[in-house]
Amino acid sequence: MSINTNYINLEAADGSTMLAYAASPENITAETPAIIVLQEAFGVNSHIRKVAERFAAEGYLAIAPELFHRTAPEKTEISYTDFPSAMPHMQALTAEGLTADLKAAYLWITEQPVSKENIFSVGYCLGGRVSFLANAVLPLKAGISYYGGGLDQLAAHAPNLHGRHLFYWGGKDQHIKPENISTIIQAVEDAGKDYVNVKFSYADHGFNCDERSSYNETASKEAWALTLAFLKNN
Repeated sequence: MSINTNYINLEAADGSTMLAYAASPENITAETPAIIVLQEAFGVNSHIRKVAERFAAEGYLAIAPELFHRTAPEKTEISYTDFPSAMPHMQALTAEGLTADLKAAYLWITEQPVSKENIFSVGYCLGGRVSFLANAVLPLKAGISYYGGGLDQLAAHAPNLHGRHLFYWGGKDQHIKPENISTIIQAVEDAGKDYVNVKFSYADHGFNCDERSSYNETASKEAWALTLAFLKNN
């Protein structure tokens, strides 16, 4: 499927301007679903842009907002081997700021000629945590979190989830402890919310990214297939 891509400017509630990468099928209609693609700690880099393009090729309007826009220049891309450079931007993020950013992305989607009832979120690493927040603060149909570090810190938001949530974890991930996973899953369970919890025992943190040394092709392909089925079923 042919797709269109471009950068757009969004204005958050605090008055800040946020750049976002958008990808969409050539012809969008009132039946076209939409998805907010949420970055890793390394920016809206080539990997995240390719993810947005893959969703567009599957018929989704995809938008990837630059979550570091308050502290980093536009189009900031940080090397996967330079995590220390990402830390100041990550530490500057707040729930309030992220909520404003998510609402700005959601508002832009609703202004497009797409299906307002079929808007989703997906996030990777840092974005996995933000995708969970998105499902709690936006009226999404469903959300997806790939190896979301710090998700346990959002356990209090579990009762606010609007749609089903799909979680992916790597069994070899040394960054996210089993007890952290248990905390967020138990919170969703206690809240009575529907969810799917998937652990690839043979995969590491960042297994979906083919630009990282931890890339696992098998896990990535299997997760992609399940992701598409999960979205379609919702």
